[in-house]
Amino acid sequence: GAVLYAGTRRRTAAIKQVLLAGQLVVGVGNIYASEALFRAGINPKLAAGRLGSERCDRLAIAVREVLTEAIGVGGSTLRDFISAAGEGQPCRVCATPIRRRVQGQRSTYYCPHCQRR
Repeated sequence: GAVLYAGTRRRTAAIKQVLLAGQLVVGVGNIYASEALFRAGINPKLAAGRLGSERCDRLAIAVREVLTEAIGVGGSTLRDFISAAGEGQPCRVCATPIRRRVQGQRSTYYCPHCQRR
């Protein structure tokens, strides 16, 4: 968390884009970044530099959990990918409809209730 916090200072790019860039954390692809941000309760649009140390701690834990789980099941590939049609589906935690937005030419799915700024 401390490394993530230090690396996000003065960054104005969205936290999801910073995760995908691979400069602070390696191995976090689009799906893993979205899942980690969901678990940490962080809006993917939030400027990375606006994350406090507590949220960076939560995000670091979530990234570690997501990657560990993915490794445990052999990762994800295009051959076992089923669908990205999550927009409008109910959030698995609060039932709020999931929203989709495009960030850096990639789809981002998030819960506007669970992932408030």
